[in-house]
Amino acid sequence: MATPTLTRHRVPGALGDILIDVRAGGREAARPAVVVVHGFKGFKDWGLWPPFAERLARAGCSAVTLNLSGSGVDDTGEFVFPERFGHNSFSAELQDLRRVVNALTAGQLGVVAPSALGLLGHSRGGGVSVLFAAADPRVKALTTWAAISTVERWPATERVAWRAAGVHEVTNARTGQVLPQYTDVLDDIERHANVLDIEAAAGRMAVPWLIVHGTEDEAVPLVEGERLAAAAPAGTVFLPVQGAGHTFGAAHPWQGATPELEQAIDATLAFFAKELR
Repeated sequence: MATPTLTRHRVPGALGDILIDVRAGGREAARPAVVVVHGFKGFKDWGLWPPFAERLARAGCSAVTLNLSGSGVDDTGEFVFPERFGHNSFSAELQDLRRVVNALTAGQLGVVAPSALGLLGHSRGGGVSVLFAAADPRVKALTTWAAISTVERWPATERVAWRAAGVHEVTNARTGQVLPQYTDVLDDIERHANVLDIEAAAGRMAVPWLIVHGTEDEAVPLVEGERLAAAAPAGTVFLPVQGAGHTFGAAHPWQGATPELEQAIDATLAFFAKELR
C-alpha cells in the first residue's frame, strides 16, 4: 500500500474557515474515509489525533481531521480566534461537519470520493457525530469516544448568570487563556431542542455504532455512555475501558499511547475495517 501523505485544506464554515488535514495513501483510488470530530476546546492537532490519523491512513482509510470553525484554533494549535470560539454552537458544528462531508464526497479534499464514510467523534464532538450520523445516510459507520449524551451541560443557576452578563468565561487549562463564551450556544439549545436531542438521535441510529467510554472519565461520566448505549438499537457495541479517563490517558503535547488508549484505538480500527469494507 502507498505510504500515506498529508495535505491541508480549507472549507468555509459557519464561523470562519474549517481547517482540514487529510492523511491518505493511493489518493487516486476510492477507499473508505473516516472523519474525526474533536470535542470542546479540542482541535485536530491535539495530542493523540495526528498519530491516530496516521494509523487510520496506514490501515487503508483516508483519515480526515479538522478544526471546527468555532474551535478558535489555528493550524499551530493556538487559540487565535477567541470570538469564533465565543459564538460557537452545536448547530454551527453540525453545519461545519456537513460542509466537510460535502467536500469529501465531492472529491474536493485531495482524494477521490470515498467508497464508504465513517465518523468518529470525541466528547462534544461525539454528541455532534451522533446527531449527524442519525440524519445523514452518507455515514455508514459511527464510533464515539467519551461522547456526551445531552447538550444540556450547564446548571440553571449558571445559565441565569450567564445570560445576565451576556458572556461566560472559559479557562483553557492548557494555555491559561480565558476565552469568552457568549449566549449563542444557549440560544441554539432553546431554539433547536428537538434537533439537538442526542438520546433521541441515538434511538434512530441506522448504522453500526461503537461506543467507547472510560470508566473513570472525569469530564463526561460513564453514565452518559451507558445512556447512549441504552437508547441505541440492538447490535450497538458498548466498550467501557476500565480505568480510562476522558482522553484515555493521552496528553498534549503527545507523549505516547497508554494501554487504555491502545484498547480504544485497536477496537476502533477493527470496527471500521469490518463495517467500511
